[in-house]
Amino acid sequence: MTRALTYGLVLLAGLLAAGCVAPLPQASPGQTTRRLVAQRVSAVVVTRRTSIGDWRNGHFPKMYQHEDVDGGSAAPITADGYFLTADHVLERVQAGRHAFVIYHRDGTLLTAMARVVWRSASTDMALLHVPLKTPYFYEWTSPQRNLPAGTRVIHGGIATGLQPGSGKLATALAPEYRFTGARKFEIDIPLQPGDSGGPVVDAHGDLVGINSAVEFLVPMDTAFFVDSEGTRPNTRMIADLIKRDRARKSSANPPAE
Repeated sequence: MTRALTYGLVLLAGLLAAGCVAPLPQASPGQTTRRLVAQRVSAVVVTRRTSIGDWRNGHFPKMYQHEDVDGGSAAPITADGYFLTADHVLERVQAGRHAFVIYHRDGTLLTAMARVVWRSASTDMALLHVPLKTPYFYEWTSPQRNLPAGTRVIHGGIATGLQPGSGKLATALAPEYRFTGARKFEIDIPLQPGDSGGPVVDAHGDLVGINSAVEFLVPMDTAFFVDSEGTRPNTRMIADLIKRDRARKSSANPPAE
């Protein structure tokens, strides 16, 4: 497991002790948005293990900090367990490993094995489902809304999601139309490996897209941060994927008479 991912998982558990998931009285827009992001910070863990239930409440034994464990961040996007992440976070699922989501709800860390609903290597995005109720989830920024370069954003990944400060879009995002494809954009927030798959969120707490890469300029032996890259999918396409997946689940498990 990478150092950033290990730190991020411990940070995720620390949210509970710090009371970051409890509701607050009315606050300033910045504080409200950060509280909303803190409620939704979620992790993806990829491992050969068939259960990570003993990781609950921050118990991350050192024995799991080895090459078997990989992962990143995720963004809950519905109340019934659908999450977006980066496709490359799931790279080792193809090698027989299992994907799990860690999500906190009502003061408790919940873990569940995830089912891969959809993956796209070309856009570096993936849709997961876990059999959990996920009342803290993101709404998309309006598809009809123009997001100009300079729009203020924050990131909700497990490595840097609770750090102070914010950044901005370096790429404008025009309104979405029916046949608009997935679009890459850049933000000027330095991110860590554990942030891969995490949400990029605007000042209102709405989801702009999913982080997929960090770019550096590397002269000689010193790396300078340039930009982090994210992807915004066609939100209607994601909604259709979820609708079809729900229908398949319903037909496979008809209600008892």
